[in-house]
Amino acid sequence: MTAATILELDLPDEAATRALAAELARRARRGDVIGLSGPLGSGKTTFARAFIRARCPASEVPSPTFTLVEIYEPDGGPAVWHFDLYRLERPDEAYELGLEEALSEGIALLEWPERLGPLLPSEHLGIGLEPGGSETRRRVRLCAPTAWAGRVAGLPRG
Repeated sequence: MTAATILELDLPDEAATRALAAELARRARRGDVIGLSGPLGSGKTTFARAFIRARCPASEVPSPTFTLVEIYEPDGGPAVWHFDLYRLERPDEAYELGLEEALSEGIALLEWPERLGPLLPSEHLGIGLEPGGSETRRRVRLCAPTAWAGRVAGLPRG
């Protein structure tokens, strides 16, 4: 990743996690790659669902745990490709899921992006989620590449 802006945010509850996801969804553009990292139960799927609903309000948003990818087509703008890469055994398996098309034509939202290994674009917005001091509290670290630096600049800092 080239020079990056790092933001540390403290999200007190699930509503704050959803609000951050919705705000980043409004700022996302065609060709963006957003990686959601963190342990099981850290809020990756909650974040992803809120992001998708902000871009595609009428969509039902199931977890792609078993399908590995779900594609959401908004009324306007690029499709959101939601990948859950947890069950990927090799990075190149992502090509079978449509990774190349997602990277060129849509917005790629990746849970477990580290599973892509060298295939993960260096210019991606990295979002690390960690459980906080309560069941719904989250600590979030955003690592924004140059392309995202201006777009995350207005987010409140925790």
